[in-house]
Amino acid sequence: MLIADGQAMVRTGFRLIRDSQPGIEVAGEAADGSECVEPARRLRPEVCLVDIRMPNLDGLEVTRLLAGPGVVDPLRVVVVTTFDQDDYVDTAIRNGACGFLLKDAGPELLVEAVRSAVRGGAMVSPAVTVRLLRQWASRPRRVTRTNPLTGRELDIARLVAVGRTNQEICAELHLSLSTVKTHLSNIQTKLTVRNRVEIAAWAWDTGAVRAR
Repeated sequence: MLIADGQAMVRTGFRLIRDSQPGIEVAGEAADGSECVEPARRLRPEVCLVDIRMPNLDGLEVTRLLAGPGVVDPLRVVVVTTFDQDDYVDTAIRNGACGFLLKDAGPELLVEAVRSAVRGGAMVSPAVTVRLLRQWASRPRRVTRTNPLTGRELDIARLVAVGRTNQEICAELHLSLSTVKTHLSNIQTKLTVRNRVEIAAWAWDTGAVRAR
């Protein structure tokens, strides 16, 4: 992974977490956003951990440049920040982040987010997940003339939107893991989205799922 954070102490902390986990290596570090983009594109780490508030170029713009709409071969970016602000969460996800963690979430969740990103999944800190879903639920619904998903795909999209893991979806719908993964790939293609966070956003925006 590549670490981009303006504070040397935080970068050291991430390295210590890395050292305690087999299979995770740091490919590079950056102290500000402008120093992150070029090495990330050159080294192509499996995951970039990016802080939001950095000198010269903030983490939201870094995320857009590395993973945003229009990027031909996007990288997996997990945003890690101290600032639990709604606009940061929304912009990070819209800019292509596959994870959004608060720095006080703990090392276990950080490692889980990195491994989830490598597997093509996504993770948002539990502290912000419920609020984020409520916001999506309260937005005006996007008007869509047709629903491109099959009935089974819609079932899976709804479960993704309420935070179910692939294994939980398998158990609830009595499907194999490979079948669920195939459906998720088809959903992403049909909706032109890149990860399960964007699938969840589509489900809430269109009213496919509603808060209970």
